[in-house]
Amino acid sequence: MVPTDTIQDIGSGLNYHRKGFNPLFEDIEVGKVRQLIVAHKDRLVRFGFEWFAEFCARHGTELMVMNQDTLSPEQEMVNDLLAMVHGFSARLYGLRSYRKELKHALNEKDSH
Repeated sequence: MVPTDTIQDIGSGLNYHRKGFNPLFEDIEVGKVRQLIVAHKDRLVRFGFEWFAEFCARHGTELMVMNQDTLSPEQEMVNDLLAMVHGFSARLYGLRSYRKELKHALNEKDSH
């Protein structure tokens, strides 16, 4: 029996620094992955899926996408734009939180 690993990342296909993505990429590169099954291609990588599929093929990894929903070019573009807006909104919100924490820490430092 061949060992099977499951990698589950919660995050955007726009984020290439997800916890499981880079180790998976490295394992494919060194030939440790024979088959990769993903639920949706845009969850793995939002842009450049064809490049990633070719990368897998060059390194002997079969890439299987379970949900093959086809969208019109317009639907794909709207989904991509919404994903980008969501990603940038999340970053902006994170920066606001970071600024609040930084300001609070500086205020506490000044009061001591």
